[in-house]
Amino acid sequence: MKFVDEVTITVQGGKGGDGCLSFRREKFIPFGGPNGGDGGDGGSIYFVANSTLNTLIDYRFHQHIKAKNGQNGMGSQCSGKSGEDLELIVPVGTVVYDADTHEQMGDLVHAGERLLVAKGGFHGFGNMRFKTSRNRSPRKTTKGREGDIRQLRLELKLLADVGLLGLPNAGKSTLIRAVSAATPKVADYPFTTLHPNLGVVKIGQSQSFVIADIPGVIEGAAQGAGLGIRFLKHLARTRLLLHLVDVLPLDESDPIERARAIIHELTKYNPELAKRERWLLLNKMDLLPEEEREARCQEIIEGLDWQGPIFRVSGLQREGTEALCFAIMQRLEELGKEEILEPEEKTEDEASHSTGPQIL
Repeated sequence: MKFVDEVTITVQGGKGGDGCLSFRREKFIPFGGPNGGDGGDGGSIYFVANSTLNTLIDYRFHQHIKAKNGQNGMGSQCSGKSGEDLELIVPVGTVVYDADTHEQMGDLVHAGERLLVAKGGFHGFGNMRFKTSRNRSPRKTTKGREGDIRQLRLELKLLADVGLLGLPNAGKSTLIRAVSAATPKVADYPFTTLHPNLGVVKIGQSQSFVIADIPGVIEGAAQGAGLGIRFLKHLARTRLLLHLVDVLPLDESDPIERARAIIHELTKYNPELAKRERWLLLNKMDLLPEEEREARCQEIIEGLDWQGPIFRVSGLQREGTEALCFAIMQRLEELGKEEILEPEEKTEDEASHSTGPQIL
């Protein structure tokens, strides 16, 4: 299934039914009086979060959605039937914005959450509503109101505990394949990952965490180069970032400069996200001879002046991955369930001109 994480759709609540103009007419009852019933309310539209979905592709081809109208009122004091509410299923992690005002309407982060996005129109009144002691035969009715109509922008932010960050070909996809059941594409050329992948890492019988692999970030990403900032937003909800550095790049480039480029792009994209806890993973250790490994690692660590946790791993050979996963699980338990505040994001247009930084 194609991964789609942004769509714009138009939703419209159903129109309320009109009130009925009717009088009771029966034999031997010459003055039966008004008996026109009210119309039914129009149907409303809700978004409902579902944990089994991971893409917004259904709305790429279904962009105009309207709820059912309420039925008009009828004689004999019969009210019209209300239009059925429409529930639209979206993945957990979907953020809903008003496309015209750019206001955030809701953030569906838990399975089963419902968000009202377009309320149905109120019903009209039949003429029986207007009967008074001075007006025994009113001919007044009201029409049902139109339902809300809105243009919405849906944005999916993956829910993951850990995010992988690195240049193309740093080994992110290989690592996520090594520690989870996820099977992203792996090849010996850049940009093999074209959309985010999620993997569940199981620790023992009852513990697990979710890890996210996003497409590689290149220099100039904050200004839209490569895949731009489109997928960096998926790191916003993560509690821990793993910065993968290829210790022996195929193009013989300097891994220190490559790592600095990533940090620089992350800071330009969002300084607050750059301050999130980040661990250094020196990857592809199996490519180095045993006697050269420690010297190479120390050179990179000192060049980056890295102060946080450091792990030496090989995703391909699964060297050091078990210890890494246990350390991540322990750290996530220490962080507990405290809320991670998401940094405010820039749009791609804003980033390209920047040099710095009712849920029911």
